[in-house]
Amino acid sequence: MVPDVSTGSNSRGLIAYLFGPGRRDEHTNPHIVAAWDMAGAPDPGRNPAATYSQLARRLDHHVDLRTRELDGKKPPQHVWHCPVRTAPGDRYLTDAEWAEVARRVVHATSIAPDGDERACRWIAVRHADDHIHIMATTVRADGRRPRTHQDGRRAQAECRRIEAEFGLRRLKSDDITAPRNPTGAERAKAERQGQTVTARHWLRERAYAVAAAVHTEADYFTVLQSLGIKVKTRLGPESGYSLAAPGDTNAAGEPVWYGGSKLAPDLSINRLRERLPDQEVADRPRHVADSTAPWRHTTTAIDAAHTVLDSGDDAAAQGHLAAFGDALYNITSATPRPHRTELRAAAMAFNRARRSAIRADHQAATALREAAKELAYASNQPGGLAIALLFATVHLAHAATRWHEQRGHEQQAAAAEEAFRHLQSAYQQVATPVLADLARRAPRATTAHRYEQDVRAALPNHADRILTDPNWTALTTTLAQAETAGHSPRRLLIEVAAQRELDSAEHPSEVLTWRITAQPNRRTHAARSRSTISETSSMSATPHPPAMSVVRRPEERSRHR
Repeated sequence: MVPDVSTGSNSRGLIAYLFGPGRRDEHTNPHIVAAWDMAGAPDPGRNPAATYSQLARRLDHHVDLRTRELDGKKPPQHVWHCPVRTAPGDRYLTDAEWAEVARRVVHATSIAPDGDERACRWIAVRHADDHIHIMATTVRADGRRPRTHQDGRRAQAECRRIEAEFGLRRLKSDDITAPRNPTGAERAKAERQGQTVTARHWLRERAYAVAAAVHTEADYFTVLQSLGIKVKTRLGPESGYSLAAPGDTNAAGEPVWYGGSKLAPDLSINRLRERLPDQEVADRPRHVADSTAPWRHTTTAIDAAHTVLDSGDDAAAQGHLAAFGDALYNITSATPRPHRTELRAAAMAFNRARRSAIRADHQAATALREAAKELAYASNQPGGLAIALLFATVHLAHAATRWHEQRGHEQQAAAAEEAFRHLQSAYQQVATPVLADLARRAPRATTAHRYEQDVRAALPNHADRILTDPNWTALTTTLAQAETAGHSPRRLLIEVAAQRELDSAEHPSEVLTWRITAQPNRRTHAARSRSTISETSSMSATPHPPAMSVVRRPEERSRHR
């Protein structure tokens, strides 16, 4: 059961919508099922003589009295609106049951506490099988406003109790970190325009993706504008920003603006500044000589995040989950197109898991966030490294699910679980044929036997499980490739096994395969180091140019990014 609280200022307009045909003639048999006074509330749905204006005047009675006391100034946002909808698959509720739901919600939210004769006036209108609309005017008979602080959370909590008592589907408890859902008007507008998502949802996803890739606040707004998104910033003590989607206008032809915090709590300007510096760090490398480095660095950082989740430092763990949410967007953009669908769905799902009521320590997750940003500037790297990174994301998403479950974060745990399923699907799509190919190219029996001895010597407690794993043959090929790249198989097995325990691994050979794949090629690394030393020696033999000539002006830096 889902309540959705909002406020407005047009009583008659809302009444006309509730009792009217709907935007697509979807309203059937609109009528009042509960009210502050069933005898005193005109019902335009059941009484042909009752008009919308009559009902509006009755509801606005206390508002009008208060307006006269304020010398004609009407109280702001005095119309309280809360649709309450059952979940798909729930049983049919009678009018009497919906009436009970309405009375319990207005009591829980302090709109009309039980037994309070001076409470606000309200009605509950039903015009469909699966939901009602509760409407109230928020001025009491004594002229005071009701105490509606956190009314949305209180309505949610009451709906969880109603679900249990009515035998309805139990939805996940909410918290104040949830993003705002699109309104009915926004959804209807998207449908009319043939869009699959609302402007609010489209902007939210673009904002997350851009914030994940850029390094500074200025870059964030610049890239958004390059996508055709209108940006409006506010300076001063109450700084902030708003975005408008291309072509999204109101009836007057003006852009429809959404504040950053209205898109999602962690897209507010203050939360963004915790993750993005005001200015570019001058010595940050924007291009790296080793094209595989971004993939290796991100894989290593994601593996390290497991340790943080188990450390007991909840602020640091929440910071790493936020950085992991950024990483999923950059992994999606850096992955070949055929595999992006599941990855994009995982990134979108994990947005709800990247924040909770625990304040994140973003500085603790700098290594993961910066490693992930490297992927935004990396070329596609299909093959083993990309699969090793996907494998790491699958396991961190699973760990995030457990972490949220242990702390009672029901919605976040469900979101992490959904992301896990998408990542697992993406991993299986790309890993299955690669593992089969590795098994097909297995080394000869004498070499495989030598690797078996290495496993028994390096990992005696796990050897039997490794050697009986269906992926053992693929692991022998991986060990052969690592040996060619300059690694000692036995020493390498010890190193990668120490990265994280293997006891919980269902397929330890598969785990070791991808951990080994993520290791650097020692021969290539040594050659690159010698080249770097040679270049440095050559440069030291020539005079240094003046400092001014090597410092780019801001506009030049932006062109070279």
